Amino acid sequence: MDTTVSEVLRFVEENGVKFVRLVFCDIFGAQKNIAIMPSQLRRAFGQGVSFDASAVRGFLDVTESDLFLVPDPGTLSVLPWRPAQGRVVRFFCGIRYPDGRPFEGDGRGLLAEAAARAGREGFTCKFGPECEFYLFTTDEEGYPTRTPHDRAGYCDLAPCDRGENVRREICLTLEEMGLSPERSHHEQGPGQNEVDFHCAGPLEAADNLMALRMVVKAVAAKNGLYASFLPKPLEGASGSGLHVNLSLCREGRNLFDRFGVRPEPEALGFTAGILRRAREITAFLNPLANSYRRFGAFEAPGVVSWSGQNRSQLVRVPAAEGESSRIELRSPDPACNPYLAFTLLMEAGLEGVREGLELCPPADFDLYGANAAALAGYERLPASLGEALALASESGFIRRALPGRIVENFLAHKRREFEEWEAAEDKFGFELERYFGRT
Repeated sequence: MDTTVSEVLRFVEENGVKFVRLVFCDIFGAQKNIAIMPSQLRRAFGQGVSFDASAVRGFLDVTESDLFLVPDPGTLSVLPWRPAQGRVVRFFCGIRYPDGRPFEGDGRGLLAEAAARAGREGFTCKFGPECEFYLFTTDEEGYPTRTPHDRAGYCDLAPCDRGENVRREICLTLEEMGLSPERSHHEQGPGQNEVDFHCAGPLEAADNLMALRMVVKAVAAKNGLYASFLPKPLEGASGSGLHVNLSLCREGRNLFDRFGVRPEPEALGFTAGILRRAREITAFLNPLANSYRRFGAFEAPGVVSWSGQNRSQLVRVPAAEGESSRIELRSPDPACNPYLAFTLLMEAGLEGVREGLELCPPADFDLYGANAAALAGYERLPASLGEALALASESGFIRRALPGRIVENFLAHKRREFEEWEAAEDKFGFELERYFGRT
């Protein structure tokens, strides 16, 4: 949205806005916000609003603790679940040092820079996230339980599907915010749901996902429920994935069109690039110890492979034509920081294009039912957060794609987290205690 500062200020004045929420996220993808009064908005656009960066995990220490939030005027959205009187609006923000320099830990800024570099090379990458989550009941004090909201299955109808009205409210709320969800349905797990977005540019797609997280949490709470984006909240049930649809365009033409008939070299190289870097970027796509319970079952991938229409693969090529042509990456989960995840995926794909990588043959068989001999030639995705962190720490690619400061802070925090997980006697209990109420 090409909205100017003057247009925003006029909207705020004419529409009874009383609170302005400046939203950002830490390097791990957790959303944060500061609320300011409308009278401070002009100053926020010009000078930014300071906050204590030493209190945000992975940002700065107490010796250099000041950073500033600068709202992006194009991300203005009214929050429909807040009162109409005393209206609340939201902006996504850039993060800067006091002297105006961009902060290296601002994932949103990093993604914008990566998209601009791709544009200078003549490419536009599009992302379409499909986000799964669980709805749980709450107790008499409003705290989450681990009792699923229903016992429905894939694409079931009401009354078996009790999430139908909640999903409807989620999608209508997103529309009121100016966003365009594509579809929604009940997923395989009890109380599990999915909301999908149209493919969009990288920054818009990541913003959409962050908005979805906020809306899902708010609407669930309004309905007396708790929404969890934990990758594996229930043992023995489907994990929640963040399937990412990707396409690559040049001069307005989707290079993935007719991928299965006459593939463009750039589409092949882009896919090969993502497959080549899949293992080393997994720590950023699947950042929790709990993430690794999901791999290898319930249509979640376990090895590095691709095929057409085959949901046992890491990358599948959906049956689609024209603008809808794409590949679907099935390993990420909704606990990731989408700004960093999308940056790494785009850089990996474009690296494959630049190097003219050849795409390996497809694995046109069911990987879940395959024996050890059939899987022998395929690399496996990391089996634990510890293995994923070791691969990431050795990756020159990650250090080329992301600033060294953000990489080292991310790895250091996650290593400590993994050490605590390893020391826990009840590991799943540790995961629920650490993540369930905050993810």
